[in-house]
Amino acid sequence: MRLIQVFVPVAVRDEALRVLEREDLDYVRTDEHSDGTDGELVAFPVPPQAVDTVLSSLREAGVEDDFVVVSSLETARTPRIEELEERYVNGSEEDDSVAREEIRTRALNMTPGRLTYYAMTVLSALVATAGLLLDSPAIVVGSMVIAPQVSAALTGTVGLVLEDRAMIRSGLSSLALGLAVAIATAFAFAWLIRFSGVVPSTVDITAIAQVQHRISPGLLALVVGVCAGAAGAFGLATAIPVSLVGVMIAVALIPAAAAVGIGLAWGHAPVALGAFVLVAVNAASVLLAGIAVFWYFGYRPEGWTTGTLRGNVSRDRIGTFAVVFALGAVVVAGSGVVLGQHVAFENEVNEGVRTVLSSGEYDDLELVEVRTEFNDGGLVTDETRVAVVVQRPADRPYPRLANTLETALETRTERSVTVTVEFVEGATTDGSSQ
Repeated sequence: MRLIQVFVPVAVRDEALRVLEREDLDYVRTDEHSDGTDGELVAFPVPPQAVDTVLSSLREAGVEDDFVVVSSLETARTPRIEELEERYVNGSEEDDSVAREEIRTRALNMTPGRLTYYAMTVLSALVATAGLLLDSPAIVVGSMVIAPQVSAALTGTVGLVLEDRAMIRSGLSSLALGLAVAIATAFAFAWLIRFSGVVPSTVDITAIAQVQHRISPGLLALVVGVCAGAAGAFGLATAIPVSLVGVMIAVALIPAAAAVGIGLAWGHAPVALGAFVLVAVNAASVLLAGIAVFWYFGYRPEGWTTGTLRGNVSRDRIGTFAVVFALGAVVVAGSGVVLGQHVAFENEVNEGVRTVLSSGEYDDLELVEVRTEFNDGGLVTDETRVAVVVQRPADRPYPRLANTLETALETRTERSVTVTVEFVEGATTDGSSQ
């Protein structure tokens, strides 16, 4: 429940009270003259879903937003409260969305202090880096739980939807700087681990499963970012608790940021680039998906005119539109060009490997896994590494398999490819044992 307290000047009192009666609200009135203006302080309880409707009706009746307080209530007992709950919570006007004023406050209340935000970012990046290098999903999940990026992402998204420039600057700058801090922390920690001998400096980081998931992004990675942003917006815009949503947003950002730092510490440019693309695309996807969900719920900038886009484009809004278009460009370029190119290359590699292994001389081999390094299209390096894991009989060597695969893949992809073959020895029964 919500308790609304609003100052109603004498000049519009009768019309405002008619609005409250029309909405079947039970209210109390208190004379108020503290600022020299005659009026009344009117207080009434409403379900959260009715806040925006009631306040909009009061504005149409001439009540200004000079003094409006919306606070939470544990419960309320008034003559018509049950009918009101039935109407807005279970009836034809059921709606989970909260008022414009409340969503702004909820977003701001999620934002921790600057020291807390960056300290928690550093801690989450340290845990994520350790989890990736240890190949421990549980530790990586732990880093997501303590990551604070949900506050920055949702503050920026709400600011863009409501055209609140202070929130836009605060949210987007905190998100960008937070991810930069996470990458720098992961780099410093991974560099220290590598050169202190805790982890052998020769270890192949691309062979670590938890790292692989973040350095070879596919189009499914875009789905994670979109769903994370949409879930965050749903949580903030409705009565759903938003605490668990923060983990989902961290899933899309923190492990990938840690992978960027690990790639830089190991001097592995394709790893760092692949993870950075994933971070950038996911961050933009989170923001754009959040904007779409808030728009669906009907949140608009102050003074927005429904039904016409041209009439809403003004000099003051150019900056906001530019930010939204820039986010869209990152998603389109990242998912449509960079990720699309990598996915196409990866598919060609997988098909090429299967084609080679389907020939008669390799009938005894069984394909276990194909790991393809991020293909940057020649931006950083002209060579791409591919690791092929196959199971073979214990007594059968295949010394030319790597060269055969390399020749076939280079012909198929028209790219320089370095192939590493990893053999796993195994035996298969013929089913005739008694």
